[in-house]
Amino acid sequence: MAKYLLLKHYRGGPRPLDDTPMDQWTPDEVSAHIQFMQDFADGLRASGEYIDAQALAPEGTFVRYDGEGRPPVTDGPFAETKDLIAGWMVIDVDDYDRAVELAGELSAAPAAGGKPLREWIELRPFLSSPMTITE
Repeated sequence: MAKYLLLKHYRGGPRPLDDTPMDQWTPDEVSAHIQFMQDFADGLRASGEYIDAQALAPEGTFVRYDGEGRPPVTDGPFAETKDLIAGWMVIDVDDYDRAVELAGELSAAPAAGGKPLREWIELRPFLSSPMTITE
């Protein structure tokens, strides 16, 4: 089995075919999207491929260590994940092809007007073992 992270983006990746922001969707459209996500997760639970999933709130802060005795630094010069990542799902599947198949299904979550969002889902494998350096 291989674990993968499926990342849903607000922005930062290629634009979905329907990029109407969710805050402009009707309440029924938002409900349909959320129901799709719940049904998708339920299907993965039934197949034993589900690990976890979370939607993320738009608030967030970058924090960095700034040296002994100094307070942490917040909000650096980088794009903030609160502006980029909407949520994530962790799956445990037999192989890469199955992970791609599931990411494609997730991309079909309904959007404004009930049509598939066709958003890009970032598929990232978990590092399976620590890197070994030999000399």
